[in-house]
Amino acid sequence: DVVETREHYKSRWRSIWIMYLTMFLSSVGFSIVIMSVWPYLQKIDPTADASFLGWIIASYSIGQMVASPLFGLWSNHRPRREPLVISTAISVAANCLYAYVHVPHSHNKYYMLTARALVGFGAGNVAVVRSYIAGATSLTERTSAMANTSACQAVGFILGPVFQTCFTLIGEEGVTWKFLCLQLNMYTAPVLFGALLGVINIILIFAIFREHRVDDMGRQCKSINSDGEGSDVLDQNTEGSIDHVAVVALNVLFFVILFVFAVFETIATPLTMDMYSWTRKEAVFYNGIILSVIGIESVTVFMVVKILSKKTGERAILHAGLLIVLIGFFILLPWGKKLPNIQWQEIKNNSIPRTAPTEMLMPLWSLQEVQLPSNHTAEPVGCPVTQSWCLNTPMIYLAQYLSSDVLIGLGYPVCNVMSYTLYSKVLGPKPQGVYMGWLTASGSGARILGPVFVSQIYTHLGPRWAFSLICGVVVASLLLLEIVYKRLIAFSVRYGRMQE
Repeated sequence: DVVETREHYKSRWRSIWIMYLTMFLSSVGFSIVIMSVWPYLQKIDPTADASFLGWIIASYSIGQMVASPLFGLWSNHRPRREPLVISTAISVAANCLYAYVHVPHSHNKYYMLTARALVGFGAGNVAVVRSYIAGATSLTERTSAMANTSACQAVGFILGPVFQTCFTLIGEEGVTWKFLCLQLNMYTAPVLFGALLGVINIILIFAIFREHRVDDMGRQCKSINSDGEGSDVLDQNTEGSIDHVAVVALNVLFFVILFVFAVFETIATPLTMDMYSWTRKEAVFYNGIILSVIGIESVTVFMVVKILSKKTGERAILHAGLLIVLIGFFILLPWGKKLPNIQWQEIKNNSIPRTAPTEMLMPLWSLQEVQLPSNHTAEPVGCPVTQSWCLNTPMIYLAQYLSSDVLIGLGYPVCNVMSYTLYSKVLGPKPQGVYMGWLTASGSGARILGPVFVSQIYTHLGPRWAFSLICGVVVASLLLLEIVYKRLIAFSVRYGRMQE
């Protein structure tokens, strides 16, 4: 046995911290413009509509879904510095393109679509990041390292909108540099800041990052990605096949976890506007606060779960996390008798508070003729009559909504960390780049399909059907977890090289 030297240990963890930074910057690249995409799109291309906005938002996940397996495959056969630097450089170039999408005289919306897709493509390096961390940590270090990685990702999602808010002080006009054909304003400054962070990341990768690998017990091993910089000395024992049933099951579970969270994020604004008669501004503001609190809650959970997993094990915590998510969506089901306020488009900002479904016996045409006082605002609020379910589905009380937010904000980070940790342990010492790429791709696919699913079901059938189906999906995932529970063990434990 070769004991890890102190210098190797320090170099290994310095490299892991660079991976944390890369994960953080990847999530910042997504969230730093998310609040300003729609007004910027309207400014540069008046022909763009809300449906095209959906494609722009989805293009990030599509790009990441395509790139993750490719970068993962690359990292399996070459030094990881290569895909890390190239992917980050793509993100930097894409952010610069985004800052210049106002320059062309036509088709500006397609340039923005391309820029966001390329930013997502560059974010495919998260597969490389997680595969490196999986190979550079022992089993006892793995859960903590994966939790730190997810925490950095969560902090990036939280701070991205904060950076965006700070840049709004520049204003819509900002400063124009004619010799560069650049408008530095509240829309372009955030992406240029993101590009600067990407350049710093590339410099740190060259200066600090080194290839290191340890086995499940923490001993130095020879890395297939070694470029001669490290002191790795032992060939790792990779005999034995990967349990592909466990691998597929964890991919499915991870898809479900990100699917239900994407549904939760997507439905927040329309649900609160329909149920509580919030205006667009109120819905964005209040839900922004709620999501920020959930983000802080998630970071706290990431830190706690590192300690808790040492006592209970990852499988039990994953099971508990899914149960918490199930309870969170179950609480969201409409249970009361009070119906939501109805939005009558003929009357400005009017709503009819109702408490009994017997009022539905009144003809719709006669209700439309009722003259209600107007507050003279142009924006109607309440549940739109075009959604037929608004007329007979009880409202979801604010207490239900907030309780659900807390539970889902607790269950999601638990499931996220545990699925990544179990996945890396099941794969064992074999190169994990491609497998991590597929896991990242499944998560990206979930973020694409989740909003599409919930927007269709919610609009046409209402929250009762939407959240009942989500509960059914989570119950099915719990059954799948029960079926494969005994197979979700570390590679080394499976082949008797060490005890669980």
